[in-house]
Amino acid sequence: MYLLSHMLKGFVKTGTLNVIDADGRHHVFSGSPGPVVTFRLHDRALYSNLFFNPEMGAGEGYMDGTLTFEDCTLADFLSFFSINRLALGSYPLQAFFRKISKKLRAFQQYNPIGRAQENVAHHYDLSNDFYRLFLDEDMQYSCAYYMHANETLEQAQLNKKRHLASKLLLEPGQRILDIGSGWGGLALYLASLADVEVVGVTLSKEQYELSLQRAKDLGLNDRVQFKLQDYREIEGPFDRIISVGMFEHVGVRHYGEFFGKIYDLLTDSGVALIHSIGHMSPPGTASPWLRKYIFPGAYSPAMSEVFTALELNSLWATDVEILRVHYADTLREWHNRFERNRAKIARMYDERFCRMWEFYLVSVGMMFRTGSQMVFQMQVAKQRDAAPLTRDYINSQESVYLEAGK
Repeated sequence: MYLLSHMLKGFVKTGTLNVIDADGRHHVFSGSPGPVVTFRLHDRALYSNLFFNPEMGAGEGYMDGTLTFEDCTLADFLSFFSINRLALGSYPLQAFFRKISKKLRAFQQYNPIGRAQENVAHHYDLSNDFYRLFLDEDMQYSCAYYMHANETLEQAQLNKKRHLASKLLLEPGQRILDIGSGWGGLALYLASLADVEVVGVTLSKEQYELSLQRAKDLGLNDRVQFKLQDYREIEGPFDRIISVGMFEHVGVRHYGEFFGKIYDLLTDSGVALIHSIGHMSPPGTASPWLRKYIFPGAYSPAMSEVFTALELNSLWATDVEILRVHYADTLREWHNRFERNRAKIARMYDERFCRMWEFYLVSVGMMFRTGSQMVFQMQVAKQRDAAPLTRDYINSQESVYLEAGK
């Protein structure tokens, strides 16, 4: 416990952390007045695991049941961690490991054709029945758009689709590409708004099969086509391109490739819209625990990394909108629905899986509530006047869709 205690003394700047070690001894680490949390370590191996890799050690300890909380919840602890995270990052050993990890980013985020599908399958091919237990009815697995505090998840996800569609400037006869089309909800929604042709691409077999069935059931399979294919293999041109919740899986090393493909696929007057998680802090690395257990190869970028790749591919950023706490509210609702169905999920998988997903949903929600994570919607084009020069058209078009009940 000596090394771990030394690090925790420097970590706790606000509040009080009580630690009960594997031998039942109590250790108290206090800073200025703040929240009080307590965790118990049931395995001595956690002493070194937490010292050398706190995020991985805490996540795996919670999954395995060797790290438990007393008189507080996982959310309480992660909130405490968020308040003190900068002090932990400046601890000499952790600062050294962060530098090493940053040098390995290209390897961590290596997503060539083929490898990208393996990474997607790890997360998205669990089963459609599992995702139905906590997503909205349309199975939107990305940040919702809460226009009012009391809105349901279903309403907020519809708001998101309407908001995105309003930025696309849809017109009859357009050809649209949806990169990372998920379970097909957005592509089908766009086809319901205008007489357009939509091509959705995904690397998830589960998503692909359900998307095909949904298009058939709605009678839209003549205008909405889904492909189990990497976006880099698609041929254009397209008048509109949209990508929601996919850019996080591209990897910094592939940003130039991504925007180069967008440029090649767009018509000269075309418009593309990228909806992605990002962060407001300098370039960094993904959480090692999230990278190992939830999203292999994933990374949410700093805006400076996105703009650099955009500029190198001669694309205009015609509009950028930052959603700050919308994803925190979305994740809170996902977690609430997950907990209501926890017994079913445990029967589908096991309790360790449930604790893993609980840690994921709560920790990521905390990143958006108190950390540096946010969501950006970036509209890009080849021509500076491909979209109107003011933003008034977005609200106007949303009103039109609302009046039509869309």
